[in-house]
Amino acid sequence: MIAPVQFFTNVGRKPSGALAIIILVILVIMAFLGPMIWIHDPLTINLNQALHPPSTSHPLGTDQYGRDMLARFIGGARISLIDGLVVAVLGAIVGTIIGMIAGYSGGLSDNSLMRFMDAILAFPPLMLAMAVAIALGGGGILSATIGIALATVPWFARIVRSRVLEVRELDFVEATRSLGGTDVYILINHILPHVFPIVLIQATVTFGYAILTIAALSFIGFGARPPIPEWGVMITEGQQYALSGQWWIPLTPGVGILLSVVAMNLLGDRMRDVLDPGFKEK
Repeated sequence: MIAPVQFFTNVGRKPSGALAIIILVILVIMAFLGPMIWIHDPLTINLNQALHPPSTSHPLGTDQYGRDMLARFIGGARISLIDGLVVAVLGAIVGTIIGMIAGYSGGLSDNSLMRFMDAILAFPPLMLAMAVAIALGGGGILSATIGIALATVPWFARIVRSRVLEVRELDFVEATRSLGGTDVYILINHILPHVFPIVLIQATVTFGYAILTIAALSFIGFGARPPIPEWGVMITEGQQYALSGQWWIPLTPGVGILLSVVAMNLLGDRMRDVLDPGFKEK
């Protein structure tokens, strides 16, 4: 297994990987250390400062309620990164378990689990996330996160199953089984290490998708609710000012979504080159 330092060194050797890491590091620093440096309450309303353009006192300007846009951008980054991580981790854990059980056991268990995954895939992910959010209480950031995580489970389950179908027939698995190794032992010690790289790659892409989808659900009213400083909410509140001269209000969260999603997709592509021998460039 590649050591963490060596892994990130390999990922960063190409411009795309280096750019992705730089963007993500900046976003993480802003999200979790920014409030200690830029001490402004993202919820404080000051109508005397409403719709002020970017300046030295407010680098990203203020919104229609006089709230500091930089403080709200930092708050939105923290919410998006945490929710994206939660979705990726939940989807990866549940999907990996389902995929490993289905691929290793085969037969009726495989068919039943995969048909259930197919049933979930039959629904557009955004619509499924919206339906789950409504069913869990009419929306909200927690309900939206759970809905998106559920929609991503089949993605992990199917790619893990396909990998398990290959690995379970290899000689070392058969040897372990003939020596008395239990199914649980084989799955954890022999199957899981071989599926982990593709799960990690898929989790990276899912992370970016989750950030975009959470913002989309918030934009249409099924995710975070005002005055929470979430990027989708900020775009909803600022869309009416896009053509009236206050361009910084919707642009700021839009740029945050763009940078985070592009960075995660670039990172996922580069990780695939590093972790998946089938995609390494010659």
